[in-house]
Amino acid sequence: MEVVIAPGPELGRLAASAIEQLVREQPDTVLGLATGSSPLAVYDELARRHAEHDLSFARVRAFMLDEYVGLAADHPERYRNVIEKEIASRVDFAPGAVQGPDGLAEDLVAACAAYEEAIASVGGVDLQLLGIGTDGHIAFNEPGSSLASRTRIKTLTRQTREDNARFFGGDIDQVPQHCLTQGLATIMSARHLVLLATGRGKAEAVHQLVEGPVSAMWPATILQHHPHVTVLVDDAAASRLQLADYYRETFAAKPDWQGL
Repeated sequence: MEVVIAPGPELGRLAASAIEQLVREQPDTVLGLATGSSPLAVYDELARRHAEHDLSFARVRAFMLDEYVGLAADHPERYRNVIEKEIASRVDFAPGAVQGPDGLAEDLVAACAAYEEAIASVGGVDLQLLGIGTDGHIAFNEPGSSLASRTRIKTLTRQTREDNARFFGGDIDQVPQHCLTQGLATIMSARHLVLLATGRGKAEAVHQLVEGPVSAMWPATILQHHPHVTVLVDDAAASRLQLADYYRETFAAKPDWQGL
């Protein structure tokens, strides 16, 4: 696991550079897209590079991490619509290239199985963007989630719904109680995981992720078992890291050609 501590705006540029390098070297790459506030700077930077530097996503396919259950197809906070607004409509993805779990399916269990099959059918995800919740969840894998889980239906904790209420006018009652989410094992199947976290509110979760024991109580800690994880954090999110100075020294001494 590589930990990079840098100012907030630089984190988005670093993640975008990793994606750009991958897309230019492998135009038919498969990306994993996350929602929430953490990846917004990445999407802004990718859209800028598409517009100004001819970075093309025409052959790229992408899969979303999760989706609320039951939100209307035109609801602005339905994650498919969020991804369309924040990145898909701003670059040149081909029609149908971005897929997400179907939170409006009549048979949600079958929809989860079909989503797993869709990811497997393209050879899996090459680079997966991730955020982290204050309680250590990634995607919607809440504390107590099986470390071997696959795409499935989950009930959201009150903490997650309170955190996400800001997207629903501050009204927790408007936040759905259920979701479809890639499981921890599904996420772990991606070849490169890039996790972003900013702000002091994420400091404890980042500390557990990087330096704590692997535990279902902090689901993100499973990433310690992945061979290629990049954790991008600002000073506030890194404030609980015991080895923060070492992580800074390591990144400062890294050769430019090595990349993330």
